[in-house]
Amino acid sequence: MRAVNAVWVFLAFVLVFFMQAGFALLEAGATRMKNAGHVAGKNILSFALATLAFWAVGFGLSFGDGNAFFGTTGFFVDVLDEKAGKAFSSLAWADVPLAAKFLFQVAFVGVSLAIVWGGLAERAKLMVYLLFGTAFSGLIYPVIAHWVWGGGWLAKLGMQDFAGSTVVHLQGGVAALVGAILLGPRIGKYNKDGTANAIPGHNAVYGVLGVLILWFGWFGFNAGSTMTAQGALFAYVALTTLLATAAGALGALFAAWAVLGKPDIWYMLNGVLAALVAITAACAFVKPWAAVVIGAVAGVVMVFSVLLFERVLKIDDPVGAFSVHGVAGIWGTLSTGLFAAPDLVAQLGVGQPGLFYGGGLHQLGVQFLGVAVSFAYVWVASFLVFGLLKATVGLRIRREEELIGLDISEHGVPGYPEQLPHGGAYRATASAETL
Repeated sequence: MRAVNAVWVFLAFVLVFFMQAGFALLEAGATRMKNAGHVAGKNILSFALATLAFWAVGFGLSFGDGNAFFGTTGFFVDVLDEKAGKAFSSLAWADVPLAAKFLFQVAFVGVSLAIVWGGLAERAKLMVYLLFGTAFSGLIYPVIAHWVWGGGWLAKLGMQDFAGSTVVHLQGGVAALVGAILLGPRIGKYNKDGTANAIPGHNAVYGVLGVLILWFGWFGFNAGSTMTAQGALFAYVALTTLLATAAGALGALFAAWAVLGKPDIWYMLNGVLAALVAITAACAFVKPWAAVVIGAVAGVVMVFSVLLFERVLKIDDPVGAFSVHGVAGIWGTLSTGLFAAPDLVAQLGVGQPGLFYGGGLHQLGVQFLGVAVSFAYVWVASFLVFGLLKATVGLRIRREEELIGLDISEHGVPGYPEQLPHGGAYRATASAETL
């Protein structure tokens, strides 16, 4: 059975790892042709950074034995060392090899970091990805992971976040929001009177395929978090995930249709993701009917959140990273305080039943506290790192580089050479008028 569990966790790792392909397609499709190669390619850079930083420092800070705030053991982990395995008592409940545990967790870090880049799309320097990605994976993400999953103080309070609505998605969403604010809007996004201009993505088909890959990979994300193939829990988690996602797709589509007058495809795609984000915390704690409610609400709220940030707050978040992962992550985390069912809570042994099952306000209060402190920590830490980068290497490319596109200005190679003038023979100094 231990071998079966190990294979299941490894399979879940592969599914979550494959979500990087989904992010690459979705974000490239949602941005302009002149930035497509850069936007897609940075997912490989991002995951490479996350892997090394998390192996060296982040895994130990997240799950190593230590204190209520961070781990102090398990750095540069040697997964074959029996003594190393004993340093991760917070993961002892899963009867799989330490290597499988590390692989599964590093895939989560890669997802959280991929979320950050959505808010920075089409205008950030490549060096920002390198430096912030290292800091986020090695120092920022692991602190919240330890608080909630690594035996930290929120874990002791009984915070319910089964697969990471807060640990993974809220963290990525908040960092994306901070980056978007410090970078400022893309050229041409806002008129002098403050009205917003649409900057359409160049390929909706890429977006659809990317979201389908993410949806597919999310079954490893949520169901894999059981860390075992024994019993029926992993299949049940997959079911609640599927139900919530279906409701989120329709909820977002109909909400966009009602507000904008058209059933916008991109809002439907983000509705799928918002529902997945929301059900990630609750998937093992709630009944099927509650999963449908959680997903539908996430899809609808996401639509209004995107419009709020774009049109009222004037924050240019090109792919709606904070609305999808931050706002939906908050809702999903809070939802267990409302819908957590007594029998599922007893089975999992985490926290207390939700308000609608007679559990009172206690669990909702714990969930709210977890969201608030996680938001505050990631906001401050991200602001410090981004602020330091802005003061030193700078965050944003030059105006002429942004106009010409990141594919050429940052990498010297266009993503679609046959679609641009002169057969793809370009120089980074070419004028915007030429293109």
